Amino acid sequence: MTLKRPKGPAGTLVVLEHASRILKDNRLGDPHVRKLAVWLPPQYDDGARNRRFPVLYDLVGFTGSGLAHTNWKPFGDNVPERAARLIHERKMGPVILVFPDCFTALGGNQYVNSSAIGNYADYLTREIVPFVDHEFRTLARREHRGCFGKSSGGYGAMIHGMKYTKYWGAVANHSGDAYFDFIYWADWPNTLNELARHRVPKRRAGTYGARRESGRRGLSEGLDDGRIRRFLAHVWNKEKLSMAEGHCLMNLCMAASYDPDPKAPLGFRVPFNLETGEVIGKRWSRWRAHDPINLVEKYRGNLKSLRGIYIDCGWRDQYHIQYGSRILSKRLAAAGVRHVYDEFDDNHSDVDYRMDVSLPFLYRALRP
Repeated sequence: MTLKRPKGPAGTLVVLEHASRILKDNRLGDPHVRKLAVWLPPQYDDGARNRRFPVLYDLVGFTGSGLAHTNWKPFGDNVPERAARLIHERKMGPVILVFPDCFTALGGNQYVNSSAIGNYADYLTREIVPFVDHEFRTLARREHRGCFGKSSGGYGAMIHGMKYTKYWGAVANHSGDAYFDFIYWADWPNTLNELARHRVPKRRAGTYGARRESGRRGLSEGLDDGRIRRFLAHVWNKEKLSMAEGHCLMNLCMAASYDPDPKAPLGFRVPFNLETGEVIGKRWSRWRAHDPINLVEKYRGNLKSLRGIYIDCGWRDQYHIQYGSRILSKRLAAAGVRHVYDEFDDNHSDVDYRMDVSLPFLYRALRP
């Protein structure tokens, strides 16, 4: 067996601990003290000690955590190794990489502010960014700071490029969530089926009073009748989730991200009646208000101020995100927003190799 050999100096991975005021006392009870990994390029300690560097923030996908991208990876590079190789090959210059931990009890978040999960947009921009700028020799201006990610992380990068351009100068979006009418709607019947396992009372064969059942306990308003709470208690007591349970948890995480309501039993509402599957228009409109394809015109000025926007997707994406990515690219072009959009003969899984394109792209956009 031939082991992969590193190319060039490896750089230095530093793991710090950060106590967040913003995440403290979040509704899910998630820890507010988090590990924060920061990778320093080999050039950080070479030569001039006053040299400063551009910074890239890695926003991981659903069920991920920043530290996971620094782990050993079979048959490929983890993110620090990839950056070190690209720098050694002179495909990009030296940058600092930051790996924040934004995991939650719902499996992650969408890097937005939510009373149901936590204010993760503020956590990143108002706490982690100044913390990193204080601790390391960064080029501490938006023109030299970018973020990138895949799936939920790609969505987060795109949303931050739209809403938080005070902090970011360039973004890269790998297969980020877009066109919610396609990518989320289609999976909600499976989510409803999974939640039905936790319905009380349990179903019995025979006559079903559809009008009565669909109108009970606020179901027509997107409220939980107890089955969501029981489902969450069930999965939180497991170490291994089934695929159906994982996708159900993901949709609940999206609901908590896109439609939080402090007055609701769990702090958020769902967009479909849990019994009949009927869409609840007011609730679904809350989701659509977070869809990147519907935000281009609103944030056109912010997007045009970015120094670089990179988007890609596989044209066999199992969540059909290529369609949303194409719409997003089309609307960016119509708004006069310069960007790069690439497609690959691939699906949604194991796409880190595309960082060989996106990381040099971000460096070129952010270099001093």
